[in-house]
Amino acid sequence: VKVFKSTHWIIGACRLSVAEPLKMALKEIYDLGEEIPLGQVPKKMHAFAIRQDRFGEPIDAWKREIIDVPKLGPKDVLVYVMATGINYNNVWAARGYPVDVIADRQKKGEPEEFHAGGSDAAGIVWAIGSEVSDVEIGAEVVVHSGWWEPDDPWVLSGKDPMLAPSTKIWGYQTNYGSYCQFAKAQSHQIKAKPKHLTWEAASSYMLCASTAYRQLMGWSPNVVEKDDVVLIWGAAGGLGAMAIQIVAALGGRPIAVVSSEDKRQYCLDLGATGVINRNDFTHWGTMPDTSSPEWKTWMSGARSFGKAIWDIIGEKKNPKIVFEHPGEATLPTSCFVCDTGGMVVICAGTSGFNVTLDLRYHWFMQKRLQGSHLANDEQAEAVNQLVIDRKVDPGHSDTFSFDEIGLAHQRMHENKHMGNMACLVNATGKGTGTS
Repeated sequence: VKVFKSTHWIIGACRLSVAEPLKMALKEIYDLGEEIPLGQVPKKMHAFAIRQDRFGEPIDAWKREIIDVPKLGPKDVLVYVMATGINYNNVWAARGYPVDVIADRQKKGEPEEFHAGGSDAAGIVWAIGSEVSDVEIGAEVVVHSGWWEPDDPWVLSGKDPMLAPSTKIWGYQTNYGSYCQFAKAQSHQIKAKPKHLTWEAASSYMLCASTAYRQLMGWSPNVVEKDDVVLIWGAAGGLGAMAIQIVAALGGRPIAVVSSEDKRQYCLDLGATGVINRNDFTHWGTMPDTSSPEWKTWMSGARSFGKAIWDIIGEKKNPKIVFEHPGEATLPTSCFVCDTGGMVVICAGTSGFNVTLDLRYHWFMQKRLQGSHLANDEQAEAVNQLVIDRKVDPGHSDTFSFDEIGLAHQRMHENKHMGNMACLVNATGKGTGTS
């Protein structure tokens, strides 16, 4: 591990002095936010984790524990986490469904009987592996969640790492994520923290922002261009809030879909051209058989939904891109309203995983149904620059304490949140970290 000898670093309200590592007697564990000499790595740390015997509701599954600080590989980075974002993938992890992430890792030889998750972090580089040359200790950073094996032949060939066999979601499929006092990441995941953001705001956006950016800009020729209509599901959530802003920043016309009227103004303030309340329609769910009488009722609802888009735009113009993630309940309508030659791009299935659609409209109008997952380094860098340039706001909504990590996941599970939530880790209070 390399350690810089430097002066003093101010972290929120906590002053961290640098000392010669070998002359420093380390404590086994430090309290969150306690003064620690920069570069000194204790044996143990505070973390929020789940275990298989408490899979279930997120508020019960996530518990505070003390675990060992992980060892670094040659290309790894240890980040002293100031704040963490909250993402839906760790709602899945808490429930043990659709994947038991603990069992999955154990099948591959990892010994840990816990999952210490978290896929969004803002913090300070604390230690680096022996082969890391592009990251400096003491740097204030955010972490993007694309993880892959450094020696993966696909990656080494220069192809898109997100299509590599070894690719994983950091802090979901890997351990020691951002719900840890010290998180373990790969050096390529490290991006510059926007200086104008607090720790909690900086921790809240990267997974959603980079995922949204890849969906909207990663699948040429179906990318956002000036005046394109883009339909965005779940627009008041973390992913949707990022999508609205990215589309608007690129000159498109985002149409937001929400589940309640109290989310309308929030989406308009983010830059939505207009907002549709999906509860004004009743045709959601699996599409009926096309030969059944029920299909005609479904089609009437889908056409009415499409007309609501036209009413907002002021012309009969269908979405060039439909930004999907609910899946089962909404995909039949998404595929119907998408424009000729357009794309429905989907990154999740929060309402279910079974898919139905009317193929006649799909092939005859030459539409595209595209899966999308996370983002590569270049896409994460591009969207981070939009945040640095203040063209995209993190959409940060609520800040919780470290001990409320389970509660924050529960609110996300119950869809009782807007925007991107964050929890403080080593930051000693809200509103710190700007420079």
